[in-house]
Amino acid sequence: MGVGAIMPEVIAAASALEAHGVTAGVVCLTSPDLVFRSFLQRGRRDAGTGSDILGMLFPPQHPAPLVTVHDGHPHTLAFLAAARGDSIRCLGVTEFGQSSSVPDAYAMHGIDTAAITDAALGLLAR
Repeated sequence: MGVGAIMPEVIAAASALEAHGVTAGVVCLTSPDLVFRSFLQRGRRDAGTGSDILGMLFPPQHPAPLVTVHDGHPHTLAFLAAARGDSIRCLGVTEFGQSSSVPDAYAMHGIDTAAITDAALGLLAR
């Protein structure tokens, strides 16, 4: 699962995983906020308002390990592990202030295609 500008790397990692015999679903999350609000709505005693977008994205009958990739802080999507109890690896930027090209920055922060592929393979113990 990726957010925004990192999607080309997420899609490339899915292709790399296919070469390892892993079929990876790819989700472009356009609004982490709406998904988080859906998460907060779960378990409430009152009905609440809004959609169950979290349930649509993560149906309970299809558990799978998750790799989240964000060119922001990795904790932004960490709550997704609680959606179904999936194992998760959250990749993102934890240190700020460096200057480099985009590919170098992605590699430096571990959010490039190789890092995404490695995180997925690690979750699968491959």
